[in-house]
Amino acid sequence: MDPTHFVQINTGSTEPIYRQLIEQVRRRVAAGQLKAGDEIPSVRELAQALAVHPMTISKAYSMLEMEGVLERRRGLSMVVAAQHSRAQPSASRIELLRPTLQKAADEARQLQLPAAEVIGLLTQLLDDESKA
Repeated sequence: MDPTHFVQINTGSTEPIYRQLIEQVRRRVAAGQLKAGDEIPSVRELAQALAVHPMTISKAYSMLEMEGVLERRRGLSMVVAAQHSRAQPSASRIELLRPTLQKAADEARQLQLPAAEVIGLLTQLLDDESKA
């Protein structure tokens, strides 16, 4: 797998890089983009591609391993764990999205934006991404 396209990190985000990595891998596994047995980039490869410290990548991979998302193979690259052979049901994937949408809803309320405008913006953003 090409490490430059494995994940995208936002260095300006308040969320730590290792958390961004964990969440993106979880979502890709949940969506079925990464399946059981798929190899992931090595710590060194991904650290170089993202220009971050290797310990940041190592921490994220270790946490994903403890959660059962990834498996370590002695002398070989890490892979997606065997129990992730297909995409999770839609309801499970929605639950992964809930915290992000909750934060957006909270911010929209703080900004006193009408719900219809916020929903319209989300729809537009979803449509823009599908055209890309």
